[in-house]
Amino acid sequence: MTGTAPSAPTVMLTVNGTAHSLALPGDTPLLYVLRNDLGLNGPKFGCGLGECGACTVLMDGMATRACVTRLATAAGRDIVTLEGLGTLDAPHPVQAAFIAEQAAQCGYCLNGMIMGTAAFLARNPTPTEAEARAALRHHLCRCGTHLEILRAVMRAADLLKAAEGPSA
Repeated sequence: MTGTAPSAPTVMLTVNGTAHSLALPGDTPLLYVLRNDLGLNGPKFGCGLGECGACTVLMDGMATRACVTRLATAAGRDIVTLEGLGTLDAPHPVQAAFIAEQAAQCGYCLNGMIMGTAAFLARNPTPTEAEARAALRHHLCRCGTHLEILRAVMRAADLLKAAEGPSA
């Protein structure tokens, strides 16, 4: 015995359309992998308990708290972070709406609010304000931009409908 630690098994992870082969323990929090190993800083470390929403990513289209999701759970799933939602030149309609409504002060909750909104609007493209409020109720915003965020959600719904064009 040489005293070397056994190597971690390889985990395949697809993030923002790019496949990654990672030799990391399966119980590593997905958030740590995204930020530390893949250099994606959209998801933020907030509470580390899955309660504040700052770390939200889309996993197979569902809003998921990356701080409490293990790498092994994310393996083989389609992960999208804020960086993969849109680009600087072509922001996703949700991102464009949040910019237009100036729905940020400190910006710490912004990742979770945007990713949560994208998942919500994919399920409910024509929400009421009450439904939008309920959908984001588990995302903590300390700055008090709640009204701007709600306006951004409703604007994003309109932008997404406009992008779809007239229905047949």
